[in-house]
Amino acid sequence: MVIAVENILLSVRHLKKAFGNHVIFEDFDLDVRKGEVVVIIGPSGCGKSTLLRCLNGLEPIQGGKILLDGEPVLRDSRSITRMRQKIGMVFQSYELFPHKTILENILLAPTKVQKRSRAEVEQEALELLQRVGLADRKDDYPRQLSGGQKQRVAIVRAMCMHPEILLLDEITAALDPEMVREVLDVVLSLAKVGSTMVIVTHEMNFARAIADRILFIENGAIVEQSDAPKEFFANPSTDRAREFLKSFDYE
Repeated sequence: MVIAVENILLSVRHLKKAFGNHVIFEDFDLDVRKGEVVVIIGPSGCGKSTLLRCLNGLEPIQGGKILLDGEPVLRDSRSITRMRQKIGMVFQSYELFPHKTILENILLAPTKVQKRSRAEVEQEALELLQRVGLADRKDDYPRQLSGGQKQRVAIVRAMCMHPEILLLDEITAALDPEMVREVLDVVLSLAKVGSTMVIVTHEMNFARAIADRILFIENGAIVEQSDAPKEFFANPSTDRAREFLKSFDYE
């Protein structure tokens, strides 16, 4: 698939990532266009979450380069704090501060790191909480919320930083089935307004509904990719992808 260079927001070239002698990625390439939703699927242990952590500098890499808008994402550089403000990340474990209210959790980074005015950020936070149905819980603490509610707060917190790209790492993995839908609805709403996202998920129905492009990876390589997700799920072109999808019971 040819991607117009002027539309590329995130570019990964010849990425090498290893843990000791265990090589995760040897020569991995990826481009993500502005406004595109790329969903990464694959068997457990294939490097999906590690890739996301490399993209925002949480993991050191042993070779290659990662560029956001043409600027290197370098974990040990002076610019990494600024670059991470452009790369939002939502984890499956929420990572909310238990001793701070929901609103305080959201306001912390924009006011302390970005030095934005509290009044401005608070107004935006309340508007986003309203969108995700949690405005009335702004003064509660994380322990008072369900898993699905905490995950929605984590998404709002990331969006308040105005990231250029949002990385979502198995954000429904720790949730009970009845909580999954409320979180996925929030992500679908972000996709509809043109947010750029790279999503790792095992929710195949969700992947099919939200993806502009599907990447199926295994052993540190892209086995198959498709910019026609419905076609991919109905008729994958590789035997390995067909075998993988058979392990899911999706409609």
